[in-house]
Amino acid sequence: MKYLIVGLGNIGPDYENTRHNIGFKILDALAKASNVVFSDKRYGFVAETRIKNKVMVLLKPSTFMNLSGNAVRYWLQKENIPIKNLLVVVDDLALPFAMLRLKAKGSDAGHNGLNHIQSTLGTQNYARLRFGIGNNFPKGAQINYVMSPFDPEEEEVIPAKLNEAIEIIQSFCLAGVNITMNEYNKR
Repeated sequence: MKYLIVGLGNIGPDYENTRHNIGFKILDALAKASNVVFSDKRYGFVAETRIKNKVMVLLKPSTFMNLSGNAVRYWLQKENIPIKNLLVVVDDLALPFAMLRLKAKGSDAGHNGLNHIQSTLGTQNYARLRFGIGNNFPKGAQINYVMSPFDPEEEEVIPAKLNEAIEIIQSFCLAGVNITMNEYNKR
């Protein structure tokens, strides 16, 4: 059985270490832990790894955040993966910093990447793993905050949270979203 694990972010050095690219950062950590490297393919950077008898196709879209749906649709079709086996890893302003939340479906909550995926696929019924980036910014400074790097104190916490995110992704592939939602959303 195959799963498409998509980390949202923006390509290029200007965005590399920003809050908005936590999806890329999580997939990079998963690839490193799995000893696989990403290849530059159509619509994104792709790697493949296994956990038990499950294949995880890892995708970091090269379409930029606001057009992520194009990459997701292409790779779902190319790999013949059903939407129920799609997991999108994304930053979330509404969650406190470093809080992880797995949901089976839901709205885009104002996130342009999720909005484009939802519009392109015609459904919001796909799993997403949200990583809280906090919302400690003055009114009107949301874009600057999202595109800013993590603070040094936050950077210290991130490695442990990356490992936790990897565990959640692996559990999603092994057991499904309902079991992992109950297990991980209690934290």
